[in-house]
Amino acid sequence: MQARIDVTVAAVVEQSGRYLLVEERVGDTLVFNQPAGHLEPGESLLEAIVREVGEETGFAFHPHALVGVYLWQCAAERSYLRACFMGRADPPAAAPRLDEGIVATHWLTREQLLHPKRALRSPLVLRCIDDFRGGASFPLECLRHVAPEELATAKLA
Repeated sequence: MQARIDVTVAAVVEQSGRYLLVEERVGDTLVFNQPAGHLEPGESLLEAIVREVGEETGFAFHPHALVGVYLWQCAAERSYLRACFMGRADPPAAAPRLDEGIVATHWLTREQLLHPKRALRSPLVLRCIDDFRGGASFPLECLRHVAPEELATAKLA
């Protein structure tokens, strides 16, 4: 059977050693994650991350670079392909209406994320922060979004 691969995006936003995170309810468990979510049909990766950060935090996200692309095979039939971006986030002017399941936003240090009472949504949360801290940065120009209409007009050899 073919494994399912979900394409997701995530944002690392850092200010003074603290990272913008969301606390969200997954089933009966509260977990911490970067602002993140699934790519929607017809959407580019950059459009998706700007939308997801806005929906989950109310912040306006301005991506500067790609931190990395991660394939997490978490189950026999399910994997996640995550594009993680770094950038600046401007706070909302008023209290935002957060996406369903989001309990709160937080600015936490990496060390605070390691607290035993804090569950992480996935191992990718720390991996993305650690790669960011290690200087991983790829230009946004390395991304290519090929729209369906471009494929329809392309000559195939």
